[in-house]
Amino acid sequence: MLNKKLLMLLGVALAFMLVLAACGGNDDAPAEDPAEEPTEETDDDAAEGEAAAGGSVILGTSGEPVTFNPLYSQDTASSDVIDLIHLTLLESDENLELHPLLATELPEISEDGLEYTLSIHEGVTFHDGEGLTAEDVKFTYDIFINEEYTGPRAGDFTELESIEVVDEYTVTFTLNEVDASFVTRLSSYGILPKHILEDVPVADLEEHMEYNRDNPIGAGPFEFVEYQDGQYIELVAFDDYFEGRPHLDKVTFRVFADTNAELLAFETGEIDWMILPPNEIATAETYDHGRISSVLALRYDYIGWNNDRAPFDDVRVRQALTMAIDRQLLVDEIMDGRAEVAHAPASPLSWAYPDGVTEFDYDPEGALELLAEAGWEPGADGILEKDGEKFSFEILSNDGNVVRRDIGVIVQQMLAEIGVEANPRQMEWGAFLDQINPPNYDFDAVVLAWSLALDPDPTAIWHSREIENGLNNIAYRNDRVDELAAGNKRIIDQDERAGVIGEIYEILAEEQPYTFLYYPEQHMLLNNRIEGFTHHPRVNMYKVNEWYVSE
Repeated sequence: MLNKKLLMLLGVALAFMLVLAACGGNDDAPAEDPAEEPTEETDDDAAEGEAAAGGSVILGTSGEPVTFNPLYSQDTASSDVIDLIHLTLLESDENLELHPLLATELPEISEDGLEYTLSIHEGVTFHDGEGLTAEDVKFTYDIFINEEYTGPRAGDFTELESIEVVDEYTVTFTLNEVDASFVTRLSSYGILPKHILEDVPVADLEEHMEYNRDNPIGAGPFEFVEYQDGQYIELVAFDDYFEGRPHLDKVTFRVFADTNAELLAFETGEIDWMILPPNEIATAETYDHGRISSVLALRYDYIGWNNDRAPFDDVRVRQALTMAIDRQLLVDEIMDGRAEVAHAPASPLSWAYPDGVTEFDYDPEGALELLAEAGWEPGADGILEKDGEKFSFEILSNDGNVVRRDIGVIVQQMLAEIGVEANPRQMEWGAFLDQINPPNYDFDAVVLAWSLALDPDPTAIWHSREIENGLNNIAYRNDRVDELAAGNKRIIDQDERAGVIGEIYEILAEEQPYTFLYYPEQHMLLNNRIEGFTHHPRVNMYKVNEWYVSE
């Protein structure tokens, strides 16, 4: 009965939202064509099965990038472009194992675990022709430990004491205490050009759009050409890329208002690639010119409750909200069954994934009991009240993401069943991030997802020190979590460390600062002419330099 009611409500609400979107002017990201559409240019003489040089692809995206500077990015729309422009020291493969990239080999670690020394390839150049040396590596990582750094990643480098240039192509990272996660940090951030940015004060670097948006220069396989807001981002092959010139001549990201518009563009052949919502798989399977690739993603989706704002500062309220949301129904109806209900902020792909934690099953009656215990009673109109205030709040998500839009609508109806008024609203991606992150923190609840790092260190998201400028934007505080998080990276033994992280997960599962929704599969829809593709569980733009097109 609830299932049918929800689906009926969803249909009506979505129809209404489409009308609003049509009247919304510039609030939605417009889906306009680039001035010049990339065209296919293939080598007809290439032998069958060989990687043909030339050609181009158009990639669909429903999110607007915020920055092309890897030290400040915290969204996938930005990082997808960043991964093509910039070059990291190390990289992870599709099995989540680390390998050298710019580095010639994995770092040599001192016996006391405090020094990491690595060499980089000689002859690597930035897109402007300047050589990339150890000075650029030092320059990049010095930014993280500079007191003026304003980005969200300082918490990843609290143990980093200094970076020393040993010679032109060798650096040593020195830690002030053991950090079992440190080596994975060397795979996450592209190296910046010192010769371009050294005169920009670190305090101003986050807003230095002359580089971050208008002309980012890296050493990755593709060069930035231009970004037209709301339309497209165009990149071209870097002829002097150190691993060899990419097969493709051009990669264009085309921006759409939502994934429905993306799917239509794929159907008509306007784009070659997109992230496919699971409820559109059946439709995509009818396309003769496309194929679907699916993997379990290294991520989880969630609803985040602003713990600094009543009534979400009461753990009983957060537990009750989770109990009132039928997450299995969300998995079945929105994810087409292609996900698993989540109970902790970890991925089943992680070595730290817990054997078991406290679980709050779907139980609306139990939710009402908890809310009554917290002082919430039905008002005359059926909406719960406490001290004269109605239990009414807003659930924010980002424009263009149909799955999150649907979650907001269905959760609205589920919570209405227990007398809670939830109002879903979507915002343009950049404005959304600005509103929910420091220094604004202006939200009640958000529907989002974390694409997880290789190392399961929970500090950056859950330590209270990360509230002011880090990733803990829901303002979660727990002294025991702080203590455990601060110490977990000093534990080298993986089993012992997993136990400590597991205790953090248990506290979070009990206190429900998020409602952990599900661990999803990720589905990519590709044109059959794209070859050389490898599906990575956390990196969308994995080895695009190895892609090529065939007819």
